Amino acid sequence: MRIVVVFLFLFSVAFSQTLDKEIKNAIIKIYSYSKEPNYKKPWLSTTSSSSGSGAVIGKDLILTNAHVVANNTFLEVQKYNSAKRYIAKVIAVSHELDLALITTEDKSFFKNIKPLKIGELPQTEDEISVLGYPMGGKTLSVTTGVVSRIEHQRYVHSAERLLAIQVDAAINPGNSGGPAINKEGKIIGVVMQGISFSQNIGYLVPSVMIKHFLKDFEDGKIDGVPQLHIFISKLENPAAKRYYGLDLNKTGILVERVMPLGNSNGYLKKGDIILSIDGKKIQDDGTVEFREDEYTSAKYVVDLHQMGESVKVRIWRDKNESEVTIPLTKYTKDVWLVKLFQYDKDPTYFIYGGYVFSPLVENLISTGKNKNCRLFSYLDKCATEDKKEQVVLLGVLADRSNRGNQNLFNYLVETINGKKIKDFKEFFKEMLSKKDGFIVLENNKDQQVIIDVDEAKKRHQIILNTYNIQYDRSSDLRESNNTTQNKI
Repeated sequence: MRIVVVFLFLFSVAFSQTLDKEIKNAIIKIYSYSKEPNYKKPWLSTTSSSSGSGAVIGKDLILTNAHVVANNTFLEVQKYNSAKRYIAKVIAVSHELDLALITTEDKSFFKNIKPLKIGELPQTEDEISVLGYPMGGKTLSVTTGVVSRIEHQRYVHSAERLLAIQVDAAINPGNSGGPAINKEGKIIGVVMQGISFSQNIGYLVPSVMIKHFLKDFEDGKIDGVPQLHIFISKLENPAAKRYYGLDLNKTGILVERVMPLGNSNGYLKKGDIILSIDGKKIQDDGTVEFREDEYTSAKYVVDLHQMGESVKVRIWRDKNESEVTIPLTKYTKDVWLVKLFQYDKDPTYFIYGGYVFSPLVENLISTGKNKNCRLFSYLDKCATEDKKEQVVLLGVLADRSNRGNQNLFNYLVETINGKKIKDFKEFFKEMLSKKDGFIVLENNKDQQVIIDVDEAKKRHQIILNTYNIQYDRSSDLRESNNTTQNKI
């Protein structure tokens, strides 16, 4: 009997060691070389290199973070216990979820690697292991910890608030994109960020959002996570409930504003109280119970849907309860006046007689200590059918033709020769259509910028040569205008 017990124990140890090796073999080091655009001087860019981690998940695919491969110009990957690097490429990316899939040109890379499986959302206090290639060495690193909490957090890469797992395992630069593994050897999250100067506080993209990403990619393209596109407030004040005639025992959130181009336009309106979404009761603090005794933001119910699906929203309106079905067909990138953070593309810009114009995007507005207050207030403005994009005069390349305007910067253009601007492409066409006379730009304070067309044309190429600028417009505008020439 003792022999049998010893044999079983040795078999268990051997199996555990084999499983550990299989997991380690699936952890990949990623080398990324990228081009970093300069949104204030959009004709310029810098280069950088970094490294991250990933995990093989099947079908010759490696799962990692979007920020590991963002703006990349060249990728390489390296297997565990191997010095050879393989050329790789991005297959799919969701900057919103900070997730990406990459593969290699040489498929022999995946030989003898057993793909890891995606597990279920863990419980708090579950033990996990974080694997990757962080700073401090070249070989594979394994740290252990527990799941501290699960709730909505702001993803640093996209600035979106989505479900995240907080863990106390040590996470450092280079761990990004690496998996967190449970006791069954399954991926329960992907490392995405940590908090500097904290004691082991790290965050993972949870398995439930990884599965959302993979399902989204089944048709070969990424549509993203849908939203209701509304501004809401909590309903914790009893006076507010009495004002709207809502029973004090009922809970919900108050709709303050509906975005004109968003999914809820025509279905919800200001003053509606949302009681539940897809049957999930919403608490007065704006949370839902996603598991027994565990709460997170009510938007989680919508986050679980794919674009093109619908949600059922139970509302209290005009002292009556009803239900509306809202199709989730509108993309978040189209509903804001200031476009969301951009990656994997060069900035759009146009130079006219030294005046540098661009659409206003989040990349131009720092949300940290050095935020631009002049532009920051535009972050909560909604796009409309009449105005889908904000044009900004970034600055002026000093020249005798634009004398007196050289100190202009971050000037928000509202009209051109009295005509309101719908988007940047319309502005671009209007600028080119003016053959002589003057171009008069105005902002929302009726301050004018006046450009002499003949002078601008005469000095245009001279200005570009002076500042060593090859093109007066970004590649997307050159393509749309069927020209690579600097003609205005």
